Amino acid sequence: MASASTAPPPPGNLRRIVAASLIGTTIEWYDFFLYGSAAALVFNQLFFPDSDPLVGTLLSFLTYAVGFAARPIGALVFGHYGDRLGRKKLLILSLLMMGGATCAIGLLPTHATVGSAAPVLLTALRLIQGFALGGEWGGAVLLVSEHGDARRRGFWASWPQTGAPAGQLLATGVLSALTALLSDGAFASWGWRVPFLLSGVLVLVGLWIRLSVDESPVFKAALAQAEARKAATGRDGAAAEKLPLVAVLRHHWRDVLVAMGARMAENISYYVITAFVLVYATSDHVGLDKQTALNAVLIASTVHFAVIPAWGALSDRIGRRPVYLLGAAGVGAWAFPFFLLIDTQDFPALVLAVTVGLVFHGAMYAPQAAFFSEMFATRMRYSGASIGAQFSSVAAGAPAPLIATALLADYDSATPIALYVIAAALLTLVAVGAAKETRDRDLAAVEPATAPSPRPAGRTESETGTGPGTGPGTRTGTGTETETETTERPARSSSAQ
Repeated sequence: MASASTAPPPPGNLRRIVAASLIGTTIEWYDFFLYGSAAALVFNQLFFPDSDPLVGTLLSFLTYAVGFAARPIGALVFGHYGDRLGRKKLLILSLLMMGGATCAIGLLPTHATVGSAAPVLLTALRLIQGFALGGEWGGAVLLVSEHGDARRRGFWASWPQTGAPAGQLLATGVLSALTALLSDGAFASWGWRVPFLLSGVLVLVGLWIRLSVDESPVFKAALAQAEARKAATGRDGAAAEKLPLVAVLRHHWRDVLVAMGARMAENISYYVITAFVLVYATSDHVGLDKQTALNAVLIASTVHFAVIPAWGALSDRIGRRPVYLLGAAGVGAWAFPFFLLIDTQDFPALVLAVTVGLVFHGAMYAPQAAFFSEMFATRMRYSGASIGAQFSSVAAGAPAPLIATALLADYDSATPIALYVIAAALLTLVAVGAAKETRDRDLAAVEPATAPSPRPAGRTESETGTGPGTGPGTRTGTGTETETETTERPARSSSAQ
């Protein structure tokens, strides 16, 4: 029989939770990707006009990368409070911060108006965006993972992941419509502001939906267990989580390394395929116009949105690792054909290049939510999943468009960029290949099932099973289990078998 904490919620309730996570991640990624597209198309002219066009693009992407630098800080702060106060409160805060920063970008004066203060203000708002997104991802996927049916966790948890292509689709669609309807002069003058200001409307919709959902039952059960431990032992059951980074590295350092390695190919390939492609396709090297490049990303993002739940469902059947490994191998193998197809200057070939690349990316991105959630104990799961995911973004997604643009400027060839993507794919193959399968893990089992007896003098938390992430039935990301001497392991729920 399924335990109360892992029993599937009513279908209507689960769909509402999925919708709340999806609308939030869509808005957050819309805001984030909107900046990336604008950085490739107009920010070099509006905020760095004194630079050579390609140098201006590099500076524009540098402010784009700054948002990634703030994501690990957001992961630490949001993870800390999300593991102590709950997932829902922090998700509402992240949505408000991201939406507010994005609307403010739409109101910014340009370099022509305030000079060097313009890029400074732009960078500051980008930092706020990155900080908010660093906390959004972990909370959104955990809210679904901890509510959902364990047998279909990969499928349900993949839906918040579709927020990335949905946000990309929305951002690219709005920009594509504006560039089609407006002249280059009108778009550069005021048209680029419209999609940023639209974020305010989207935030109100997302806020209304998120306020209607309940907190994760797995988190509430873990919080109750912590209170029971405190009552039985006189110690604060949440003491070890006061420094989430220390707690995560103490109990789950291998899982953090696996998550960081797993993100390398996924992050780098995505930003090369969706952000750098706008630079490469419109450069003198290829010579396509902005509208053509945007339309290709628009079509490919639609396919990407559709395949992510399918990959998530497949991970429920054959496991997270096989699907993830297929995606990593795929993006590596597709690196050279990707650029060769774009070089043909043919629109169908461009669409094929971006679409196939994003299909392979989806095979990594879809199982990632469940895979990372299943690695960490409940009272440090928000911190662990966020830290593992966001710290790698600094080395992967942040510099990817910057590195690709610099390689193109130095070599005037796509070959070094393809090799860069292949190297990332090899790193991910090693990381995921070294991990253990997590598909059958019961999320509730990584917390102590009962309040332990007071500890004998001289015994440590890890010896008595009272520390977070330990106790009967605790599983680590390396596939081992920890048992105490005084209690038996709880049987896994039928839903997790």
